[in-house]
Amino acid sequence: KIMKYLLLNPLKPEDLPTLKELSTTEICTVWASASRYIQRQLLEKRAVDIQVGRFVLIPAFATVGEGKVLLVHRPVFQPCRFLKKLYKLKCDKTKIPDNTEFVPLDYGQIAADIRFCQETVERCIDETLLFFADALRGNKEVEFSF
Repeated sequence: KIMKYLLLNPLKPEDLPTLKELSTTEICTVWASASRYIQRQLLEKRAVDIQVGRFVLIPAFATVGEGKVLLVHRPVFQPCRFLKKLYKLKCDKTKIPDNTEFVPLDYGQIAADIRFCQETVERCIDETLLFFADALRGNKEVEFSF
């Protein structure tokens, strides 16, 4: 399914019908709910696959006080290898622990959280990721906050 995000040609407005019909506030509401879903999964030590990449917790060590080290888990977004290769993205090499459980976005749960139709949520997320891929394809600077 990732192949639809690997754009070789620019998007046209008609390629994003759901984003055109939703307000900015509604789009932000969908992504806020998706962010909460991702956060809940990470708190349960599950990584989330959103097709163009994965959100995962990576073990890291933080120095606290004199010579004391604390194990922490740092949230990381790791773009999929196809996205990195096609768009020549430079990313930190991050080793994902072998025992990491991956789950996909649960569109039904995200929709129920905000009382939106599941199909609308799925199309909104899908078209936003297409828009994101189009920005990468065009070498545009992209900020995508969660």
